[in-house]
Amino acid sequence: MRCYLQAFLLCMVFTFFSLFYVFNQLASSLEDGDDWGLKEQGIPGGRSHDDGHLLRKRTGLAGLREHEEGLDRCKSLSVSYWNPYWRLPADVCGVNCLLESSLGERSISPGKEHGDERSHLAVVACGPRLEETLTMLKSAVLFSKKPLHFYIFAEDDLHEPFKIALDIWPKTAQTKFNFTIYPITFPEDNAKEWKKLFKPCASQRLFLPLILKEVDSLLYVDTDIIFLQPVEDIWDLLSKFDSSHLAAMAPEHEEPRIGWYNRFARHPYYGKTGINSGVMLMNMTRLREKSFKNDMTTVPLKWGEILMPLLQKYKLNITWGDQDLLNIIFHHNSESLYVFPCQWNYRPDHCIYGSNCQQADQEGVFILHGNRGVYHNDKQPAFRAVYEAIQKYPFGDNMETSLLQPLEASLLTTTNTYCGRASHLFTKRLKQSITSVQQEVTQRR
Repeated sequence: MRCYLQAFLLCMVFTFFSLFYVFNQLASSLEDGDDWGLKEQGIPGGRSHDDGHLLRKRTGLAGLREHEEGLDRCKSLSVSYWNPYWRLPADVCGVNCLLESSLGERSISPGKEHGDERSHLAVVACGPRLEETLTMLKSAVLFSKKPLHFYIFAEDDLHEPFKIALDIWPKTAQTKFNFTIYPITFPEDNAKEWKKLFKPCASQRLFLPLILKEVDSLLYVDTDIIFLQPVEDIWDLLSKFDSSHLAAMAPEHEEPRIGWYNRFARHPYYGKTGINSGVMLMNMTRLREKSFKNDMTTVPLKWGEILMPLLQKYKLNITWGDQDLLNIIFHHNSESLYVFPCQWNYRPDHCIYGSNCQQADQEGVFILHGNRGVYHNDKQPAFRAVYEAIQKYPFGDNMETSLLQPLEASLLTTTNTYCGRASHLFTKRLKQSITSVQQEVTQRR
């Protein structure tokens, strides 16, 4: 009996070591196969694009040193969480690299967290948009009471300036937000075409659902946005979505007689006057899951499948780039769009010929959108006054005396324009936001 037991134990030991050897050989072959695949695509071997870690090929201290050098290299590179259907550029790190990089020092995972109270805000900045973007982010921080997470997509030469600027904001402001900086990235085969569509990098917003795969919902805004009330107020509109809604935007125009789409568009558009994508609230999980009806095929297409064919079909007929593509998509899928009022995306068009945003007339402007460069020229001085008031306001000062009063004085000088005559709408909701913030500061003391 003892001999049988010894033989059984020997067989078990032999089987264990055999399996260990087989799995070890299998792992090595897969690793070599990955390197071969990378070389076939013209990408240097030795780096995993899925997780951002350098593959450790050598044992002992040499291998460890190579791994640490890889992490040091990662700290100086562009950072991205994503692994979309096209391949990342070779100098873009993955999610694990992000957590170890200098750009990720104040970042936290953007996953679907239980009880997450944060509002998730994305912006795309290219060219001379650094200061404008920082002013937008500042307005979000000033009035929001709940925490924020910023997803900043920017050209490589703007990464460090963004990080430096946000890191020198006072600690009282920094405790209210986290941020992650991403590179501008488009599908490799059509990168130049996408980047030059309408404005530099503007079409990046179309790919956010594919890039930020772990983010459930997101508020995208243009760089020329100023929040006049807390970000969480527009974020709460997600709770008004029904089961078919997957995005929310405001109409492009309220008055059809001055509408652009209904008079000039050479492509399908949403509703009577189209939609404006400068403020876009998205349930990105639903966007990724939905199959969209379209006029190119009888087969509904996923978000990642519809964008390029749509551009190829309409590129000679569109004027406003990615916004036109969104209009075409929601023309054919109107049940999927929640339309919020113009006060959430108030532009010069709403007052340039006299006030035509009824909700703003009643409740004030919630979000100011200074498109067409009005923050930086003299065409709409009321818009510029709001922008400069936020930009110049010193963090920590009394908002009543250092922000509201100087702004009201500036707005008094703009009454020679139609928008200037409606400027009381700019401060109506702002006053409430400032009062709420001041009360909270008093209570903390």
